[in-house]
Amino acid sequence: MANRVIHFEIQADDIERAKAFYEKCFNWEVHRMMTKEQGGMDYWGLSTGPDGTPGINGGLYQRPADNKITTYDCTLQVDDLDKSMADVKANGGTIQDDKMEIPGVGWFATAFDTEGNKFGMMQPTGWQAK
Repeated sequence: MANRVIHFEIQADDIERAKAFYEKCFNWEVHRMMTKEQGGMDYWGLSTGPDGTPGINGGLYQRPADNKITTYDCTLQVDDLDKSMADVKANGGTIQDDKMEIPGVGWFATAFDTEGNKFGMMQPTGWQAK
């Protein structure tokens, strides 16, 4: 199907700090995909889960000094929102608001990673990603 989100990117001021945050909070695998020396840019792949399961993978790169975008505003499906919120706090992120219920959908919270990027976390109740 066309017109679906197939990739996301996160900019970071501190690559190592951002890598550690997503590895520790969400068990994402971070791997180097490209370097400046190869004729491109320094770029890391983010594997968010096993192939063949719902979801998308993304990338991580150095935030340009002249472009202070601090959002990727994606929502991550989590098994236990309370645990994920605690993991975010324990690994240098912040929670914007207390969790809230979206009736028939799930429990939702908005957070910021160590780089100031906003993202959502959803523990589905009556809804599942397809």
